[in-house]
Amino acid sequence: MIAAIKPAGTNTRGLLAYLYGRGTHDEHFDPHIVAGFAMLGMPDPGRDENATLTELGRYLDAPVSLRNSEFGKPVTDHVWHCPVRAAPEDRYLSDAEWGEIAQRIVQAVAIAPAGDDLACRWIAVRHADDHIHILATTVREDGRRPRLHESGLRVGDACREIEKDYGLRRLKKGDRTGARRPTQAEMHKAERLGWEQTSPEWLQDRIRAAIPHVTGAEEFIAYLEAGGIEVQIRRGPSGDLLGYAAGRPGDVNEAGDQIYHPGSKISPDLSLPKIKARLESSQPEEHPTARRNHPSTPWHQAADALDTLHTDLADDTHTQAHVSALGELIEATSQKAPAHLRAELQAASKAFARAQRSQVRAEDHAAHALRRAARDIVRTATGPDGSALAALVAALVWAAIVAGRWHEAKSHAHQADAARQAVQHLQTAADRALAPTLAELTARPPREETRRVLAGDVRAAVPDHAERILADPAWPALATVLADAEARGHQPHQLLKEAAAQRELTTARQPARVLITRIQHTGRNPVPNRRAEAARRRSTIAGSVPTQQSRNAKIAAAAAAPTEQHRKRR
Repeated sequence: MIAAIKPAGTNTRGLLAYLYGRGTHDEHFDPHIVAGFAMLGMPDPGRDENATLTELGRYLDAPVSLRNSEFGKPVTDHVWHCPVRAAPEDRYLSDAEWGEIAQRIVQAVAIAPAGDDLACRWIAVRHADDHIHILATTVREDGRRPRLHESGLRVGDACREIEKDYGLRRLKKGDRTGARRPTQAEMHKAERLGWEQTSPEWLQDRIRAAIPHVTGAEEFIAYLEAGGIEVQIRRGPSGDLLGYAAGRPGDVNEAGDQIYHPGSKISPDLSLPKIKARLESSQPEEHPTARRNHPSTPWHQAADALDTLHTDLADDTHTQAHVSALGELIEATSQKAPAHLRAELQAASKAFARAQRSQVRAEDHAAHALRRAARDIVRTATGPDGSALAALVAALVWAAIVAGRWHEAKSHAHQADAARQAVQHLQTAADRALAPTLAELTARPPREETRRVLAGDVRAAVPDHAERILADPAWPALATVLADAEARGHQPHQLLKEAAAQRELTTARQPARVLITRIQHTGRNPVPNRRAEAARRRSTIAGSVPTQQSRNAKIAAAAAAPTEQHRKRR
């Protein structure tokens, strides 16, 4: 059940004309009052042919008129309007049931507390099967105004109890971190102009897409403007940027003026202070050139950075920072991924946006590695190779699962649900990303004898999941990956243990595929030769002091000893 409190109005008679009228978008059938303040003697134009809207309006406005006649400053924001709608799959509710529901809502919001004969005047009008409109005039019989602070939360809590008591669809309790729902006017305007999204939704997508590209607030504003978004900024006397509002090109009011939406109204986490905190959270790099010249691609580096999400869950503020940055990494990946994956990744990014924010305050500095990885991806000029992309998307799947579990543990119902939706899109993208790699690996399986030996490694390294892995259709491809890694000097047994430790396999749909992406990522480089490395160190430090030479010689001898002993045994 959804209850949406509208902005305070000034014209009781005008709202009644809409409630009892034919409707502008939804047809109104048989409008009538199902509940109200002091029902006895209340005129109902829907049931009494002699009653008029003007008469009903005067009845509801009587305390307002009396107060205005006694005080110098008139009350003008006195019309409280709250439509209450049942879910499409809910059962039919009778007039009596809708009346009880309306009574509970006005009690919850303190418009008409139980047993209060001096409460505000209100009515509930039903003109369709699935919803009612509650109208109240917010001046009490004693001339005082009700306390309506946080009325949205109180109405939401009442709706959750009503759903339980009446056997209706159960919605999740709000936590004030959700984006504002589009108004009917915004939805109708988008429909009239042929827009697929309302302006706030359109702006939210583009603002989120901009964040991985920038490193500061001024750069953020410039990026929005360069992208064709109308931006209105607010600066302090010192010239510092204090706030911004964004507008969609072509979204104007009746006078032809651009309509702007403050960032905090577009979404709670898109206010300028919160964006600045995220952008300024990255630590300065000491050796950026060395990182750019690193043989790993930004896609591999992003997969490495995701490992920090699993190892830093003890502190809630750190976890929230990682979850927020994870959303930015998903968005960055969706922008640079190949076309056949982009739609699913964009859907994942859009779904995960709700999981990025909660009531837990984020320690943004904790997630600088993830944010840096997101920026590296959007700034790289080259696309990923198949295995690197598959490894990253598979890592994103697991990271989103971890984020969802944390939200569940914290009873963040909306965020956990959003993470689950994102996981579904990410899993589809992961399957598509891995398909070419699977085909290539399956086409060159190792010899049967080698596969039997590798199967023994699987049983020894991950005994609890060995049979599922070996029965997975992707097992031949995994055997090829293990054989390739062994040829580069890795130990298959050790790679399997490390991969299983990084991502638990109990909930994996296809454990062999999970291991393929992990092992291809971690085992992509050959194992360094320890004796050659020791020789290189000796030549590098030839000019060092004797004591240092002696120490390094001992290190080199210790490194080479196991190899020499092995040779002698052979």
